[in-house]
Amino acid sequence: MAIELPNARIITCVTRGKKTGVACGDYVQIKLTEATHGVIESVMPRTSLLYRSDAFREKIIAANVTQIIIVVAAVPSFYEELLNRCLIAAEVAGTKALIVLNKSDMVTQTQQALETLQLYCDTGYALITLCAKQDVTALRPYLGGHTSVLVGQSGMGKSSIINALLPDVKIRTAAISTALDSGTHTTTAAHLYHLDANSHLIDSPGLQEFGLHHFDRAQIEHAFIEFRPYLGTCKFNDCKHQHEPGCRVLQAVSEGKINARRLTAYHALAGC
Repeated sequence: MAIELPNARIITCVTRGKKTGVACGDYVQIKLTEATHGVIESVMPRTSLLYRSDAFREKIIAANVTQIIIVVAAVPSFYEELLNRCLIAAEVAGTKALIVLNKSDMVTQTQQALETLQLYCDTGYALITLCAKQDVTALRPYLGGHTSVLVGQSGMGKSSIINALLPDVKIRTAAISTALDSGTHTTTAAHLYHLDANSHLIDSPGLQEFGLHHFDRAQIEHAFIEFRPYLGTCKFNDCKHQHEPGCRVLQAVSEGKINARRLTAYHALAGC
């Protein structure tokens, strides 16, 4: 794997023995074996870790990030469940979350997407719209001082965003299959780019799923930020917010303080 030294020189390193789990964004201690090769001796303590998992395996996405930028697009269609999963991962990791709606030049589709995304603005998440192939000015103020990671489905335009921010990088982009309403993978491994001395951006491969097997129900519940004022106040300590008497979350839904769509999403993700 490629390691960047403090002098910005890039060398190739391997892990010692069978050690794995080094993530893009990690700080590591290495031992040089040649001028351009080395061995990773240890991984320094992380401030955050973003990864996904199912019942069988885990997949690390990035480490030491302070912001997760979830890129969706007017075309192809984005999965709202995947958006919810990414937001949960951001909340549990303790990082900021920003939703970027790309390809805003497609006016009709953009309006439809904004109608879906309004719920997340109402919940408290920041949302910006842009067309990465024309202008990314709207995104720049959110990047300063952060180590951000771009996540999202294939075809949302993450590589186009990188190309607009860093024209010299020239990441390959792919055409969208309108027949399948989907994108294709152009990024196969996470890569970190420096915007300036204090701002960094990690591009990650396109996601089709984001498993949350490593989170328990309490973590997922707390990740729904609008639930937090009511958690711990239900009549029953193990309340699942379905039909239990004295459930404060259900009461908040009935009073319009929590959107019923978000409660449905919680039940689906928490396995209730």
